Amino acid sequence: MGLMTLLEGFLLLANALAILNEDRFLAPRGWSLAEFSVGRTKSVKGQIIGLIYATQYLRVPLVLLNTVCIVLKLISG
Repeated sequence: MGLMTLLEGFLLLANALAILNEDRFLAPRGWSLAEFSVGRTKSVKGQIIGLIYATQYLRVPLVLLNTVCIVLKLISG
């Protein structure tokens, strides 16, 4: 397993987190940011919710990283 494979795995994970819909997926399971109080953000669940929302705000850089990854795959074979 090379470094490029590891980076592609993290990119795929970021893509998966970025496309989660709050209304249809997160809120019915209690993972909505609105339901979470400010004092409980130090827990593991709070950290994961913060990570999900951070990746949703960074969609434009994710598109650029995906484009770079696709071009590199096309060039390297």
